[in-house]
Amino acid sequence: MIRQYELVERVKSYDPGVDEEALNRAYVYTVKAHGTQRRASGDPYFSHPVEVAGILSSMKLDSASIITGLLHDTVEDTEATIEEIEELFGQDIARLVDGVTKLSRIELQSDQSKQAENFRKLVLAMSEDIRVLLVKLADRLHNMRTLQHLKDADKRKRIARETLDIYAPLAERIGIHEWKDELEDLAFGEINPEIRQSILARLDFLRDKSSNLVQQTVDELKRTLANSGIDAWVSGREKRPYSIWLKMQHKAVEFEQLSDIVAFRIVVKTVEDCYRALGVIHNAYRVVPGRFKDYVSNAKSNGYRSLHTAVFGPQGQRVEVQIRNTEMHEVAEFGVAAHWRYKAGDIKTDGRQYAWLRELLDILEHAAGPEEFLEHTKLEMFQDQVFCFSPKGEVFALPRGATPVDFAYAVHSAIGDSCVGAKINGRLVPLRTQLANGDQVEIVTSKAQTPNPTWERFVVTGRARARIRRYVRTQQRQQYLSLGREILDKAFRQAGEQMTEKALDGVLKAFKCPSVEELYVQVGEGHVTGAAVVNAVFPGRKEKETAAKPVRAPRRGAKSADKKTSLSVPVRGLIPGMAVHYAGCCHPLPGDRIVGIVTTGKGVSIHTIDCETLEQYNEQPERWIDVGWEEDAVDMPRVGRIDVVIANEPGSLGNLTTAIGKSEGNIHNLKITNRSQDFFEILVDIEVRDVKHLTNIIAALRATPSINSVERARG
Repeated sequence: MIRQYELVERVKSYDPGVDEEALNRAYVYTVKAHGTQRRASGDPYFSHPVEVAGILSSMKLDSASIITGLLHDTVEDTEATIEEIEELFGQDIARLVDGVTKLSRIELQSDQSKQAENFRKLVLAMSEDIRVLLVKLADRLHNMRTLQHLKDADKRKRIARETLDIYAPLAERIGIHEWKDELEDLAFGEINPEIRQSILARLDFLRDKSSNLVQQTVDELKRTLANSGIDAWVSGREKRPYSIWLKMQHKAVEFEQLSDIVAFRIVVKTVEDCYRALGVIHNAYRVVPGRFKDYVSNAKSNGYRSLHTAVFGPQGQRVEVQIRNTEMHEVAEFGVAAHWRYKAGDIKTDGRQYAWLRELLDILEHAAGPEEFLEHTKLEMFQDQVFCFSPKGEVFALPRGATPVDFAYAVHSAIGDSCVGAKINGRLVPLRTQLANGDQVEIVTSKAQTPNPTWERFVVTGRARARIRRYVRTQQRQQYLSLGREILDKAFRQAGEQMTEKALDGVLKAFKCPSVEELYVQVGEGHVTGAAVVNAVFPGRKEKETAAKPVRAPRRGAKSADKKTSLSVPVRGLIPGMAVHYAGCCHPLPGDRIVGIVTTGKGVSIHTIDCETLEQYNEQPERWIDVGWEEDAVDMPRVGRIDVVIANEPGSLGNLTTAIGKSEGNIHNLKITNRSQDFFEILVDIEVRDVKHLTNIIAALRATPSINSVERARG
């Protein structure tokens, strides 16, 4: 633990004019406030805020951030109050502490909606002052470093998953790659310890095999640049296990097939030197096609700037090279924190100056609730970027895979809503066309156009999806309202009674509906039955015997002890009693975005939103039903299908089944579809909880030796 004088000296080393007295008071205050409290590790609790302050000081942040780090848990975990903090340390620090405290109060709730609400509050808090996020990330980083002391394994995994889903991407968004890498690696070690150890073992073997290769490459790159008169600092850094694992997943390759495990950085003095160094490297070594990226002229949304290239470098090895000047390097290392260093002087605290944060606020405005907001913002944070231009030359950074519809919504919401066509580089193209780096995009609009629900199948930005869903919700509400009114009218007539809005007004509280209109919607959506409303309006009457209601067949393997669970369909948006089956072409799982297709004589077929079968229904929008998984869908195992290619050698099938079993999957069926002298191709049906569970199984299989490739089966 950092001692009081050590923390003060560390801050003074980069900010000689710091208010030492305030730092000392904050240190003493947090020690006294937390008193005899202990952490799960047995250490005094005040060691945590002190270490958080130490992490912030390592980024050379301003004294207000350091003091907030010291005080961030006092209001939540001690008798201290915000008023007392303001009186002792000033309004600015009290506001920062209050922002972090409000987030912490609900952070440890396990409910998914609580996590989503927590993230929504984080976005709002950091939009006022980005330092709230910096303190929160430092807090999470220290908690992850000490996570092993928690005895509850489920709680450890939940915190690790939340770190991987929310906090690591946020650290990347603000450009603090060192924090992002460590958060990912610590979370990865908790969620997939065996895979991480396997990758570490392979890295150790690689180091022993080529112990001097990295240094030899660094020395040769230095000589090559020096011979051309370029003064440069060159280093090589090994990628972390989680980053390597992601590449193995993304490229569907084995560890041995990766060639960019070590990245080499060249740091020069000026922007001109960056391009000169690039020319020297490309002239000296053969370039790997398609691997050059210019983030100097087209900076990433978090401010990151660098030239990326890959060449067949010294000793014929393929190496990844990043070229930047000293200013770019500082931003690459410290991200947004680079703007908060003591030398920055008078700086803005308003987080809304960051374009990506403004986009999140726009999504927040149009999302239906915290869960949908969390889903859309994950889309914004997790993807690589392409840079496209408007006809006027404006640059727009979009996620990889973005389409002209995403571009239209990035320009303005009204442009997206009225989009009818697009031209890429002067040529008219379909709206689902994926954009490439450097494309010039012109959007064709019409006042008569409205958002098309089918756009949601191919858009990738959270902003576009939020706007489309908002429009669809508005349209669907009207449809559900009309349907609900018809269902109730029919239910009352069958009961021999007359339906009046006055009668419905009297039962609104029973169904927790604020208005008759909302009751119609609830009935139309299938959350309330017509018979239930009739019985509520006329509680004295005995319900007449009607034709037997259709009973859905229990799913295979369901536990008969729980009748409700075994008979219910975990899909919302369906009319009660509607026949439902799951499409065999795409095998939808909880977590997949799904859509219902009305089929004559068969009821509703549930497909994943990207199922190719849906194309045949493009011209029949009346057959589409907007559906989604219920919250308890993950409690009902479903079958997912994967296509596996394994080596034809002893033990391969055993490795396959062992990996699936260790990942808590249950093999439902297995079929060999193709065999050759060297490989077997197998279709495997696995009982899983949801799509994340299946994805983890696929990742575990890809990390297993003897397994050549694994893909989720389609068709």
